[in-house]
Amino acid sequence: MKNKYYNDAIIGGKNITASYSKNGELLRMIYPSPDYMQFIDYFETGIKINDSGIVYLHNDINNIYNQYYTEDTNILNTEILNTYFNLKIKQTDFVLLKDSVLIKKYIFENKNSIELNINFLIHSKLLSDYNNMVGSIVKDNTLIQYTHNTAFCVFSNKELLSYQLNDTQNNINSGIIADKDYIGMSSDSSISYNIGNLKPNETKEIIIYISIIENKKEIDLQEKLKSIKKLDAQKEETLVKKYWKKYVKDHNTLQMPEEDTEYNKKLNKIYKRTILLFPLLMNQETGGISAAIEVDENITKCGKYAYCWPRDAVFITKALDILNMTKETEKFYKIFCKNTQSKNGMWEQRFYTDGKLAPCWGYQIDETASVVYGINEHYKKTKEMKFLKDTLKICESATKFLYIYMDNILGTRDESDIVKNEIEETYHTKGREKLPLSYDIWEMHEGVHLYSLASIYGAFNSMLEIYDNIKEQYTDNRLKLENIHKNEIKIKKYIEELKKYISKNLYDETTKTLLRNLNDKKTDISILGVVEPFGLFAPEEKKIKNTIEKINLTLRTYTGGYLRFEQDHYMEGQNPWPIATLWMAMYYDKIGKKEEASECIRFVVNSCNEHGLLAEQIDNKTMTPNWVIGLGWSHAMFILSLWGRSFL
Repeated sequence: MKNKYYNDAIIGGKNITASYSKNGELLRMIYPSPDYMQFIDYFETGIKINDSGIVYLHNDINNIYNQYYTEDTNILNTEILNTYFNLKIKQTDFVLLKDSVLIKKYIFENKNSIELNINFLIHSKLLSDYNNMVGSIVKDNTLIQYTHNTAFCVFSNKELLSYQLNDTQNNINSGIIADKDYIGMSSDSSISYNIGNLKPNETKEIIIYISIIENKKEIDLQEKLKSIKKLDAQKEETLVKKYWKKYVKDHNTLQMPEEDTEYNKKLNKIYKRTILLFPLLMNQETGGISAAIEVDENITKCGKYAYCWPRDAVFITKALDILNMTKETEKFYKIFCKNTQSKNGMWEQRFYTDGKLAPCWGYQIDETASVVYGINEHYKKTKEMKFLKDTLKICESATKFLYIYMDNILGTRDESDIVKNEIEETYHTKGREKLPLSYDIWEMHEGVHLYSLASIYGAFNSMLEIYDNIKEQYTDNRLKLENIHKNEIKIKKYIEELKKYISKNLYDETTKTLLRNLNDKKTDISILGVVEPFGLFAPEEKKIKNTIEKINLTLRTYTGGYLRFEQDHYMEGQNPWPIATLWMAMYYDKIGKKEEASECIRFVVNSCNEHGLLAEQIDNKTMTPNWVIGLGWSHAMFILSLWGRSFL
C-alpha cells in the first residue's frame, strides 16, 4: 500500500468511514467501524475526452480544485476545472444513513466551444495479501471485488461500457480497457462508462455507488445489491443533508460569536466540524472512540492511530458531554470500559473500538485513573444515579489497582492484613504484585511521572465524590456502607501520601518548579495536569506560577504555540501541538488571563485546514496542519478550551 499520510476531509455514515485528499481522491474506505478494515490501496477516477488518454480527476496538471462541505453536513463537494478541455466537474460524496453505501455523484459541464465526448473510468485496487486475497468478477453491471468475508461492489445508474479485471495497470493510461474474462484473481480492476457527447454549456451526470457487503451466499449478495440499486440517490442525499444539519443543531450548545470576521468564521468552522467529526470516530455498538482515522498503515512514522486509548477517549467524552452527546458518553463507559477492563482492574494502553485488545508496548497508569475521573465527570453532568450505580464496580476495581500502583512507588503494604501476610510468608507470594514501570502520557518514557500521579489524585478524589453521592442508595445495606467507609479512609490516606511523595520527589527546590518525572528536569506541558483537569494544586500557587514561567521560556515557540516537552524527537519535535497550546489556554483562563488564553486559541484556530479540521501538530514554518488531521483529542481540547469562557 502506498503511503497516504493526510486525510484532508472525512465523511461517514452507516458502518462506513471514508477519507479524501484535498483534490477529492478517495484515500480510505473503512468498514464496519472507523478503526477496522481499510479496503483501498487506491481508487482512481479519470476521464477520456475525445481521443485523449486518461485525464485523472485528482492528479492532473491542468486541473484547478475547490473543495468544501455542504454547510453543516458530512457531504463533501470537490469542484474540478480542467483548463485544457474547459470541462467543469462537480464531485459530491456522502455515506448513507441506513445502508453501507458511499455515493459519488459527478456532474460534467462543458465550458468549451466544441463538443466533448466523455468516457468515465474507475481504476480500483484493493488491499490484498495471502490471508485476505482479493478476486474480481463483473456481474449484473457491477464490479465486485471480493475477499473471504466481504464484497466491495461498484456500480452506477448507467450501463457499463467496458471493464478489465487483469493487467489493468498496463493500459489504463490509454483510457481504453477491455477484457475477455468476466472473473479474475487480480485485486486491480477497472470499469468504464460512456457519459456521451456534451455540447457547449451542456450538463450530464453519473452516479457511482460503492457498497461493502458481507460475502455470504451468492444469492444473498445479489439480493442485497438488487435492493441497493433501487435507491434514489437524490432522495438519499436530501435525507443525509437533513440528518447532519439536525445533528449540528441538536449539539450546538456553546454560545459562539457571530461570523463577522475571518477569525470568527474559522472559529465557527472548527466548532461545527468538531460536532460532525466526533460521531465518525465512534463505534456505534460499543461506544469505543478511535483517536483518529488511520494515516500510517505501513507504520513508517508511528505506531498507527486508529485505536481507542482510554485516556484520549476520556478527554473526548468530556467534550461530548459539553455538546450534549451524553448518550454516547454513557455508552463508552457502560459498554466499552466495562468490557475492556482487565481482571486486576486496569485498562491496557489501547484497544480496537470493538473492545478487543490492540497492539501495545507497555501500560500507562493514567489510562486507568482517567476512566474513574471521567465517570465522575459524566455523572456531574447528567446527575443520573443509575449510571453511577452501573459503573461503581469498575470504578472500585480500578481504584484497587491504583492502590497497588501507589504501594509500588511508595514502598508500602498493608501490614494489618494478617491473613494475607501469612499467605505471603507461607507461599512466598510477596512481590508478585510488583508492577512494571508505567509509560508517561506521551508513551515515550517509563518511570514515575507527575501527570500520572495527578491523574491518580483525580481518580481518588473522584472516587470520594462518587461515594459521597451514592451512599444513600445503600442505606439498607450495612456491609456495603461499611466497605465504602473503609475505602474512603484508605483513599484519603493515599491522597495524603501521594501529595507528600510529589513534594519530596517531584519538586525542584533550586528552581522552585515541578518536575515531570524522577529521571530528568525537562519541561513538559503535561505538568499542567496538576491544575487542569485534576486540581491537585491551585493555579495561583507559587510553584505553579514558577513552572508556567519555565514552560513559557522553554516550550513556547516563536510563532506562539507550545511544544509537548523539551527535546521532543517525535516527528523531529520542532512543531507546536494544538493539545499543548489549548492546555495553556485553559490554564490562563483559570487564572483570569483572558488575553493570553485568547492568543493560544487564536494560534490553534489559525492553523486549521480549510474544512476546520485540527491536526496533531502545527508546522511551525507554514502554520498549517501537520501529521494526523482530524485528531479527536485536539478537537476535544478545542471544545474544552471554549467551554464557559467569556473571551470569545
